Amino acid sequence: MIEIKTIIETTHLHSKQKFMVDIEVQIPSAFDPFSDVDQDSGGGAGVKEYVHIRIQQRNGRKSLTTVQGLKKELSYEKILKDLKKEFCCNGTVVQDKELGKVIQLQGDQRKNVSAFLIRAGIVKKDQIKIHGF
Repeated sequence: MIEIKTIIETTHLHSKQKFMVDIEVQIPSAFDPFSDVDQDSGGGAGVKEYVHIRIQQRNGRKSLTTVQGLKKELSYEKILKDLKKEFCCNGTVVQDKELGKVIQLQGDQRKNVSAFLIRAGIVKKDQIKIHGF
């Protein structure tokens, strides 16, 4: 909350009047779609670790599905191999400075990946967040 004092000058017929007015202004903070990711990384008691499944639009009809937030001790390469085999798509594991390892798959595989991770017992249903469209 910011308080601003301004002087308002009015002219009525042939006289000028000045008024001191207090204005309280609430400046909204910018919406950050990835703010929940930043909150998850600060490990504390009772903090859920989410697996984020996102879609990125490439050119034209092409898209990319990204999976981030899996536990560090899991073998990303084995998971990727099973995902590629089951969904008949190509993919890779990318090392990111801020996010760690991220699995990328060709196409919109958000629902398929979510179902696969739950069925394989890698994560629970309430730990998955699906983003996009």
